[in-house]
Order: sequence, then C-alpha cells, then structure tokens
Amino acid sequence: MQLILMAKAPKNPWRIPLVNPSLFTQFVAASPFSSPNTNFRNRPSSSSQLPLILLLSVFILCTFFAICAFTFYPISQHSILCSAVSPSSSLASLSLIFSDLAKQDGPSSAMVPLPAHGVPANPNLSLVERDFWRQPDDEGYRPCLGFGLDYRKMSGKISKEKRKFLVVVVSGGLNQQRRQIVDAVVMARILEAALVVPVFEVHRVWGDESEFADIFDLEHFRKTLQADVRIVSSLPATHLVSRQSVVDQIPYQVSPMWLRARFLHQLNNEGLLILKGLESRLSKNLPSDLQKLRCKVAFHALRFTSPINELGNKIARRMWIEGPYIAVHLRIEKDAWVKTGCLTGLGPEHDEIITKERESKPDLLTDNLNLSNSARHLSGLCPLSALEVARLLKGLGAPGDARIYLAGGKPFGGNRALESLVHEFPNIFTKQSLAREGELTPYMNKPSFLAAIDYIVSLSSDVFVPSHGGNMAKTIQGHRAFVGHRKYIKPNKRMMVMLLENVSLTEEEFGRTMRRLHKYSLGQPEPRNESTSSALLRPPRAADLANVGVDGLGFVRPETSQTSTYRHHLVRDICLPPLSPPRFAIRPPPLSLSTV
Repeated sequence: MQLILMAKAPKNPWRIPLVNPSLFTQFVAASPFSSPNTNFRNRPSSSSQLPLILLLSVFILCTFFAICAFTFYPISQHSILCSAVSPSSSLASLSLIFSDLAKQDGPSSAMVPLPAHGVPANPNLSLVERDFWRQPDDEGYRPCLGFGLDYRKMSGKISKEKRKFLVVVVSGGLNQQRRQIVDAVVMARILEAALVVPVFEVHRVWGDESEFADIFDLEHFRKTLQADVRIVSSLPATHLVSRQSVVDQIPYQVSPMWLRARFLHQLNNEGLLILKGLESRLSKNLPSDLQKLRCKVAFHALRFTSPINELGNKIARRMWIEGPYIAVHLRIEKDAWVKTGCLTGLGPEHDEIITKERESKPDLLTDNLNLSNSARHLSGLCPLSALEVARLLKGLGAPGDARIYLAGGKPFGGNRALESLVHEFPNIFTKQSLAREGELTPYMNKPSFLAAIDYIVSLSSDVFVPSHGGNMAKTIQGHRAFVGHRKYIKPNKRMMVMLLENVSLTEEEFGRTMRRLHKYSLGQPEPRNESTSSALLRPPRAADLANVGVDGLGFVRPETSQTSTYRHHLVRDICLPPLSPPRFAIRPPPLSLSTV
C-alpha cells in the first residue's frame, strides 16, 4: 500500500551556526554605552551617530535571533525531522527514535515494530542459519519528512478550504483500501479541495461492511493531516444534491497536471467531485513534497483504532517474547487461486473447483487472460504453495525449529494445503492459536479487522516472506523499509520455478543457488530506477524494479547532508508506539494440523 523521503543527514546533526565573537566586540566598542569613561564633549559627532548605531544594533540582534529560531524550530509544524544515526546503529536504536516520536501527542506519532532480536546466540546454529537471522545493512538511512517552502506556503489556504470537496469511494481488501486512501489525500492536495472521509465499498469477496472509523483512528487521521489537507466527516448541507455523477474512468498513472486540467473546472463550478476506482490511478513519480505527503499519510496518519491496536499488540508480544520469528503471508485462499488463474497443486478435484469458480466469475481474473495455467506458473505469476515456501525457507537457511507466524485467511484445501510446510517447520502459529479465548470472537466476520492483526504481527517479525506480491506484501515491504529496512525476502518466483524443477541438484547446491538468487532481495536499500515508475507502497526487486507501493522514499545518511531518493513502495501505516515485552513470558502452544 507501490513513504516520505528518507534523506541523508549531516555528520553532526546538532551543529549550530557559529557567530564570530569579534563582531559583537566591535559592536559593543562602537556603542556609546560601551565605556562609562567616554567623554562625549570630545566627540562632537557622536550625537549624530547615535541613531545609526542604535538602528544597526537592533538589526544585528534581530538577525541573530532569527537565525537561532530558524535553526532550532522544525521546518514545519507537522514535519518529521531527519534523524542522524550512524549506519552501524541497530534496529533497536531506530525503534527508540520512533518511540520518542510516538510519545508525542501529535501528528509525528508513528507505528513502529518491536525491536529485531538479532542473530541468536545459539552455538548449535550453522553459519548459514545464523546469516538467515541477520538483518540487512540499512546504510544509515532514516525517515525524513521535511516539506519545502512553497508547499508550506500553500498549506495555509488549502488546509482551510471550505468551498471545494472531494469524495472518494475505495474498494478491495484492507491494504488495497489503504493504498487508495493515501492517493486520495494527495489528490485532494493537488486539487486544493477538502477531503470527505473516504467511503468504503463492500467487496463481494471479503464482504466486510466496516467503515473508515471502524478500522482507522479518524481523529488521529484528521489531526495529523490538518496542515496538509482539510478532512471533514461529511459534506455540508450546501453541497448535498439528489444526483451527482461519479467519475470512475480515470486512466492509470495520471500526473498532477492531468488531474488539474480534468477536474479543477468542475470543482470550481460545482464545488464537489466524486471519484471511484483509484487503484494505481495516480502517478508513482510525483514531485518530492507530494511523495512525502504520501508517506506521511501511509506511516503517520493512518492508524488502526485502539481495539485493533491493543489486540494486535498482545498477539505480537506473545510471538515476539519467545525469540526471533518469521512471518509468512501465505496467500493460498480460494480467491487467490481464482484471481491468478493458477492451479492449486492439490490434485484434479481441487483444481476443478477453482476452474468452475473462475468460469462463473470471469471478471475476477486479474490479467494475462491469454496465458495457460502452466505459462502463468513458469512466468512467476502464481502464489507459492506451502511446499514451495518450505523449500525456499530451507534453501535460505531457516533452521528447522524456526517459529513461523502464518498471516492470511483460511487456506483452500485446509490442513492438506499446509502439510508440506508443517512437516519441515512444525513450530507454526496463527492469530487463532495465539489469541486467548474470546479475543477474536468480535472480529470473526470482519476480514479487515483480522487482516489488521496479521499486519501488526508481521511488521514486528524478524523476517517477512510473502508467497505472492499482493497488496499486503507491498504494504509490509514499504513499512519495513520505513522503520529501518527490516529483513524482507522477496521470492524470485520465476527463477525459483526452474530451481524447484531441477531434480539433479543436491540440497546443498539448491541452497547455495537459492541464497545467491536472493542476495539482493532481502530488504536492503536499493537505488531508484528513474526509467521505471514505482509504486507507493513497497520496495523494488533487485534486478527489474517492479511497479508497486509507496514511492519516492527519501533517505538521508549521517555522513552527508545530500538527499538521495530510493525506490520503496510503502503502502501502509500504523501509528503506534513500540511494543514493550510483558513482564512474564507467554508461551503459546505450537500449531498442530488440527488447529490450523
């Protein structure tokens, strides 16, 4: 949901402008009050110089205090200052930085994960297994949200807009909705309109009737963006009309100029614009300040409601307190197989069910309609099965006793679909196995609530692995980059297919090749490829930067003040203080096949 810019900070972030003391010495010496022994009668011109000296002194003092104020005052009321931390700093230190921000009762609060555990001290681990738990080098990049002068000048007018209103209807699952909300705020800013709280369309697959305020903290959302865009709960009575046209045919990747040319006239005349179907409609390559606004929305403004946060945090702590863990978003639900047009690998009976479902709902098939099932698989367009995820983890060096949190819905095929993964990694947990009796009961028929809990637990994992590049995968990838480049393994599915089908390779050769294949797909910072548009909510792949997620992450390194743009898609934000471990250990029971 494919963050802000993360920029390069100077070596000494606390450097203060130095003023030459001799200037003040000369000034005092020139002042008529500098010496009580001065004989003014011997200086007939002093009376004529006195007004000039006083004026000069006032000017110098005002200039000095203005420089001091500009140095120590934040760039914007709602800017997140750049943090200068050495590249060798741990992820825990970055969590402390965000912790300070989160404690503030203001828009700079952001959701941060629990600290990474680091490499376990277990002497029985092999070098490959130890390396699996090692976090990527973040190269010292830290989040930096500092808006430019022109942006701040325009904010006064835009944030008080009371005549033009933008209404947006967002669709899809939780993370798809979040991506659209992020772009809706940016569109409102571009069109200089007030934004009505987004309307959630009920998705026919998910069937969740939750509204914005049921999932996200509306007051926090409004308060965080009060300097950027005016957020209103509903249209004023003066703008209510019985019939209003809805614009749902917006081209992909439109620019700010296109939006203004297409909609400003209507907004100025009617004062109201209703948009629908915003997925990937706004360009991923926007001016710097608009990219920063994207990140501000994704990682600071959008925060889950207190009930969701509290339960998600509890479950995350129960997983985290026992040591490092892997979060796997296993996208093998029924709708995933229908949408992708792929075979389940569970046999003809299950494949026939998916084929019939796809034939009855042909519009669910996402793209590449002319490809066969096998061609899709060979092209890397299919979700990884549980068996393929197990082989990927083993090849990358995950220990057999590694603890795995499975995020996602009910797998199509039930326990049978998970057998291969459970056989290789028996310590598997889900939100259902970690939750106490009754904790999930209020949310059992609310997929967006359950997806939010998966998001919170996955964000705090030491390693995150998606089986398919969906909206949650893109969102988590971008958010983990924003909070310090936590390890994120992006499977190279196209190359993996050839490896998995090569039966001549030994396990050692397979593992060596798998690690080489993913050496640059572990969540480390990667230079942005300007020739390829990026998405606002996730980082790119190593070879061919894919298009997805929150883009235009600016990063700043401590050793230089230059801002370097890095391509990372950030989709989502949960503005929470860092989670502290409970005082007592909670050891949830391992997940057995009967409880999946």
